[in-house]
Amino acid sequence: MEFEAVVELRPLRMGTAPRDVWAVDGGQAVVADAGCLQVVMARAARTRFRAGCCVVEDEGPLRTHLLGGSEGRAALAGLCLDLPPRTAIDLNLIRDRWEWDAVARCLDEADPEAMVLVDGDLVADWRIPPSLVGGLLKRAEAAGVLLAAVTKRSSLSRGGAPLLGQLELEAEAVLGPGARWWARLARIRGPEGSGADVMVVAARLDPAARFAFRIDLPADADPEMALGLIAAVSNDAGFPGYPYPLTVADRLAACPGWLRDEARLVLDEALERSGVPYAVRERAFADRHRLMERA
Repeated sequence: MEFEAVVELRPLRMGTAPRDVWAVDGGQAVVADAGCLQVVMARAARTRFRAGCCVVEDEGPLRTHLLGGSEGRAALAGLCLDLPPRTAIDLNLIRDRWEWDAVARCLDEADPEAMVLVDGDLVADWRIPPSLVGGLLKRAEAAGVLLAAVTKRSSLSRGGAPLLGQLELEAEAVLGPGARWWARLARIRGPEGSGADVMVVAARLDPAARFAFRIDLPADADPEMALGLIAAVSNDAGFPGYPYPLTVADRLAACPGWLRDEARLVLDEALERSGVPYAVRERAFADRHRLMERA
């Protein structure tokens, strides 16, 4: 990440919301953890808004994997990526891979001049080939679609303190407490020829917003125009300043406690049918922390 020498706060004008807006978010959960073995699940949800109305709520398929030992090879093969056979696989890689698959499907179905929003950033997990995201950015540009990512909580810092918090205070002092604003922060360069270069900005997208967010844009995008479009779908009364389509996608992708419990019950029933005694299952998967805290 190549940071700007000077971070300049600039006023932001809200644009007109695109007629076609897609949003993608991923969810994950650990169903059972034996230390050396884990049963995990993940999914990537999509939502679509046309002319301001939600017309698609797609939770996405719930994928369950056994990780650890030789079992991880099957999970790795299931990602359908050209990865070395010894690539380490974990829940983050699984979730990230299927989020980008959902983005690709959004681009397949999006109208010209649509917007596709992604939760997180425009940099894939380090194990995913950069050409995958670079290819999606090129497809979006060719179709006239804005592909952008919004991070709920940024780890960017300045002087050891959260950068966005500092910028929020500075913007309030310079531009006033009710201002929309943005600032260019950095550039991320992908490998040469990958097309995965990204512009990183910070923005406060609504006058009533409590928070500013890190937003990733294609490196060649017009940041003021792009942020104006995102601001136009970020004025929800419940959580102003964050794109509402992403809020819906987040809800769809979540793996709440009842879903984990249901998956664990299915796992227990399958192990029971296979002849694995309850005592063995309990010894392997018991949550020692929870048992000690309950005591």
